Amino acid sequence: MKSTGKRFVVLDRDGTLIVERNYLSDPEQVELVKNAAAGLRRFRELGFGLLVATNQSGVGRGFFTKETVDRVHARMIQLLAREGVTIDDIYVCPHAPEDDCACRKPKPGLVLQAAADLRFDPAECIYIGDKASDVELGQKLGGAGILVLTGYGQAHYETGRTHPDFVAADLLEAAESVAVGKS
Repeated sequence: MKSTGKRFVVLDRDGTLIVERNYLSDPEQVELVKNAAAGLRRFRELGFGLLVATNQSGVGRGFFTKETVDRVHARMIQLLAREGVTIDDIYVCPHAPEDDCACRKPKPGLVLQAAADLRFDPAECIYIGDKASDVELGQKLGGAGILVLTGYGQAHYETGRTHPDFVAADLLEAAESVAVGKS
C-alpha cells in the first residue's frame, strides 16, 4: 500500500468527542464534549483528516445492535455538521473484551483497516482519547498519543494508567498543542 501522505487524527468517541454515557444507545442523549467541535475545526485548519475509532462492546454484550450504534453516530455527525465539522470515517469494534478480536483498542485492527482503506501511514497519525487504550493504540503504531482530560481522562491520568506523549484539557487544547509543535 502506497501512502497518500495525508495525516489523520484518530479519535476516540465516548468521553472524547461526545459526553460519556455508559453504553449509550439513545441518539437523543448524544451531546458534544465542550470544545470538541472547535478542536476538530482547528485540526482541519492544520490539514489533518479526522477518523473515529471506537470500541462498542455493548453490541457484543447484546445491550444494543450495530444499527443502534449507527443511529448514535448519525446524531453525532449531525451535531458536528451544525458546528462546521465533518468526519472522514468511523471504524467500530463491536466485540466484547472476551472475544479477543484484533480490532478492540488498543489492538491495531481498526486503524490498520482505516489505513488500508484511506491509504495513510498509521505512524504519521495523532491518536486522541480519554483512556489508556487510546493512547496505547497510537504508541503501538508509532504515532503520538494524546490523553484528553474529558470523560475518563482525568481518572486515567491521576491513577497512572496511561503514559501519554501529551496531556490536554480537551480537543481544542490538543489541536493547539499540535499547532505549536508540542506533540
